[in-house]
Amino acid sequence: MTHPTPLLSRIARDADLGIPESCIVWPLNGHGDSPLPGTSAPDVAASLARTNALGQWDWPDKPVVFISDLHADAESLLRSLVAAKVIPRGSDGLSDFTLTPFGRSCQIVIGGDCLDKGPSNLDLLDSLARLMKSGADVVLLAGNHDLRLFLGHEALTVKRNSLSAHMFVRMGKKVMPLLREVFERHVDAETAMEDIPDETACLDLMVPGKKWTKQFPREAAPYMNKAAIDKEMRRLKRKAEKFADHAADCGLTIRQLYAAALKCRQLFVEPSGHYAWFYRSMKAVHQSGSLLFVHAGIDDHMAAQISRKGPAHVNRRFRKESRKDPFVFYSGTLANLMRTKYRDVDHPLTETGVEELHLAGIKLLVQGHVNRHNGQELTSRHGLLHLEADITLDRHSRSAEGLEGIGSGATIIYPDGNILGISRDYPHAKWFNPARFLQQHGLSQ
Repeated sequence: MTHPTPLLSRIARDADLGIPESCIVWPLNGHGDSPLPGTSAPDVAASLARTNALGQWDWPDKPVVFISDLHADAESLLRSLVAAKVIPRGSDGLSDFTLTPFGRSCQIVIGGDCLDKGPSNLDLLDSLARLMKSGADVVLLAGNHDLRLFLGHEALTVKRNSLSAHMFVRMGKKVMPLLREVFERHVDAETAMEDIPDETACLDLMVPGKKWTKQFPREAAPYMNKAAIDKEMRRLKRKAEKFADHAADCGLTIRQLYAAALKCRQLFVEPSGHYAWFYRSMKAVHQSGSLLFVHAGIDDHMAAQISRKGPAHVNRRFRKESRKDPFVFYSGTLANLMRTKYRDVDHPLTETGVEELHLAGIKLLVQGHVNRHNGQELTSRHGLLHLEADITLDRHSRSAEGLEGIGSGATIIYPDGNILGISRDYPHAKWFNPARFLQQHGLSQ
């Protein structure tokens, strides 16, 4: 292929979606929200040259549609699926849709962070459940917001210690809308409140005690460096001080919040819960050919695990360890797959980890987590090519960050080696073909 325009036939033309009607070669000049490190053409060329020396790309057997960071916005999910020609919609709400022939033939990777923010967590999950029941091939990755709900509710009901006592409050105000939804839809306000303690007792059950401030730094030292501990302490101080206010802002008393939290745990965490499928389906990583899909990023330790033992081993570890000690898991390198932004407080990725992945045949890491305002970005980190595909879909984030309307878009990866990034926030669809890029830069084999 010499020009990207024919790829436009593979996406939906619908003015309401705000999807671009033109296609360009993926811009690699460090533009976007701001000039980003690693996003220039020489950076990408250097990364591809390294992987090129180790062999050809292995592309997925079927098209992959990657949609990430939906943050409780079902309408954005459905618009993105329509834009990618996965579904047509009916006229009867958020669960009225079917699969197109393309929808039946592709794989849909939901890149994590389905929860928090808004407008409706439960609507998003109901639409996602409908998609999975329709026969679509759906891969569900864990995001940091998804993990926080699970681990926070685990910490609320297990024997608390200095490492776990703060995990519920740690969720902060972003979880309040979900708890409000759960209270309104699933808590019987007359009978369920009878056994709930008074306001003071409920607050004590959710907020760390006075001894926590002294005990936590000492107990956390084996798992976190000092900078990370200090950051955690500052964060928790702010969240604990505002906890009751955030509940009141959502129209909940502390007793109602505690009742909602118990019901939420029953719905999501207990095996028979209505939304237990959500965590039961979740994976930490997904590999398809030369592509590795995660929510946030990777570090040296997990790169070695994936390279030497494979993604299935990592996913087994994830299912087992996420159900143990909430804090130890969340601060560890496995959960770093859902948390990292490659900061000093995160577990590091170095040349060593990149080499492990390259030798294992992984040439591109596809992620969400880092929201972008101008569509998807390609960047090289220590020589590992990343496709950052959190294109700010949910209405809460869009409003807060000055973006108009309801988000829509997706990253589509085809078996023929073409990658298409579509977003309502960039005027053109972005096209990237590694083989063509290498050829243009004189790096092909």
